[in-house]
Amino acid sequence: MSAGAKQTKTEIARANETRLAGLYSEYYDKIARYVFVHIGNRTEAEDIAGEVFLKALNSMESYKERGVPMQAWLFRIAHNLVVDYLRKAARFRTVSIDDVPVMGGTNPAALAEKNIELERVREAMKQLTPDQREVLGLRFFGELTSKEAGQILKKSDGAVREMQRAALEKLRGLLAVHPFLTGYGNE
Repeated sequence: MSAGAKQTKTEIARANETRLAGLYSEYYDKIARYVFVHIGNRTEAEDIAGEVFLKALNSMESYKERGVPMQAWLFRIAHNLVVDYLRKAARFRTVSIDDVPVMGGTNPAALAEKNIELERVREAMKQLTPDQREVLGLRFFGELTSKEAGQILKKSDGAVREMQRAALEKLRGLLAVHPFLTGYGNE
């Protein structure tokens, strides 16, 4: 390989590293929320989100744009780390209401009510299929488009939207019927 070709490869690697740094500020929180939904531990989720970017940085030389955006690659790394984490944990974890992150507001009663609502939704989500939970995690907690989620799941945009529709329909039914969820989904 000539010196010119090596320089080009180095320039590409530097450009990818710069791109990754920009994606860190945009996607770290989204990836951490995505991981949290799957593992139920905020501290571990933040550690895994950091590990996603460390793995990406260490793999940057081998990264090649293959029609899949870099953020989809990051969520694929996150997915693989979640699977590894859950495999090692080998048991189901429940989340304390105190561990559920709630956005905004300083009214303690309102925050407590939001935490209770989130816990009820988490309980209902346990009854969805793993694929349905994955789609909802990517779309709502990872804040990805259906196309981006499809790239990660290796499914079409339409298939992701249909999975999302079915998951939300089932979730609405669970929230409306479940005894401990009375009053939710009946609006």
